[in-house]
Amino acid sequence: MSVPIITAEGLGKKFILHHQQRERYTALRDVIGIKARSLIGRRPTGGSSREFWALKDLSFTIDEGDRVGIVGRNGAGKSTLLKVLSRIVDPTEGRAEIRGRLASLLEVGTGFHPELSGRENIYLNGAILGMSRFEITAKFDEIVDFAEVERFLDTPVKRYSSGMYVRLAFAVAAHLEPEILVVDEVLAVGDAEFQRKCIGKMKEVSSGGRTVLFVSHNMAAIQNLCTSAMYLSHGRLVMKGATHEVVSEYLRSAEKGAEVHLADRPDRQGNGMVRFTDFSLEDERGGPLASAQTGSAVVFRFDLIAQPGKLKNLHLAMGIDDVHGQRILHLSNETTGEIFPDATGCSRVSVHMPRCPLTPGSYGFTLFSRVNGEIADYIFNAGIFHVEAGDFFGTGRLPESDQGAFVTAHHFTIS
Repeated sequence: MSVPIITAEGLGKKFILHHQQRERYTALRDVIGIKARSLIGRRPTGGSSREFWALKDLSFTIDEGDRVGIVGRNGAGKSTLLKVLSRIVDPTEGRAEIRGRLASLLEVGTGFHPELSGRENIYLNGAILGMSRFEITAKFDEIVDFAEVERFLDTPVKRYSSGMYVRLAFAVAAHLEPEILVVDEVLAVGDAEFQRKCIGKMKEVSSGGRTVLFVSHNMAAIQNLCTSAMYLSHGRLVMKGATHEVVSEYLRSAEKGAEVHLADRPDRQGNGMVRFTDFSLEDERGGPLASAQTGSAVVFRFDLIAQPGKLKNLHLAMGIDDVHGQRILHLSNETTGEIFPDATGCSRVSVHMPRCPLTPGSYGFTLFSRVNGEIADYIFNAGIFHVEAGDFFGTGRLPESDQGAFVTAHHFTIS
């Protein structure tokens, strides 16, 4: 039985947050007046502090060669966990045992000396990892080729752009053969082509038996790269398991879901034969979703109240708008040919989308209903829902955010 390469037992990290009460600035007249007595600066009037647990009671194991994605909302403790594992900060309680050499890429500039050149920093980082000069030299050309910074190799890295910094830092971390490679969201600084190279390199690293820990809000990258995943919330481990199961749980389990209450909206039009009361997102099994995901099934669910009597020829429509208010999708039962000649007793409407084509972002929606030719309920700008990145094409990549609001299946041929 193999021994895990990372073991965490009861891991916790506490920070003390200091809150300074409002301070009074000294006015100029106080400084230059006859009675001025060293009043330059501010006068604190007191303050308070409280404990904040960024991590609490985390226990898990990671085996050699695993590619583990770590997901969670902002403030969930993902980056703090990586810093503890990287020995940047000490845990307040518990222990983390690392068996092997670890290289981390957590923030732009981490581990580089700004006054040294790119060349010098490559050797410095290698030495920190415990490698000999001969071992670093053997990998030097590969690092430079991957990072594409040959022209600036002898320039102090303080003059590098953030993209150049990240390219060189990742190339050093990935090519100097650590047993464990830890990468935070910092890759988002690079362009799409460089991110693709990084994903490929991390796969290559793990195929050689080394372990990768990867934090990202890009679910497409997580799903494409990682063989397993961990979901953190408020510093605690919610779930660890297969990537698709953990990502699904993450999308279902946000503290604030996608539900929108519509019953009391005053700015509606129509004769009231139908009134929309609630909106939410669901998966295909009827479970609640906090966000839709590009490429995954999503159900737009509308609860409604209908007046007594027959709802003849019920027409329902949902308009979806981008952040600029531009209509990008129109969903209607009339255009799909699904006619409801008698919808008496109807209390819920579900619009099923087998593969959500929307790219990551926020979208507004408008709701419309018509009964027997007359507008029953119409709510303009009824609410907002969110879409997370998903692996629509099975490549871990989606178009850039400025290249359209939705994606569709397609392929290329050359003759």
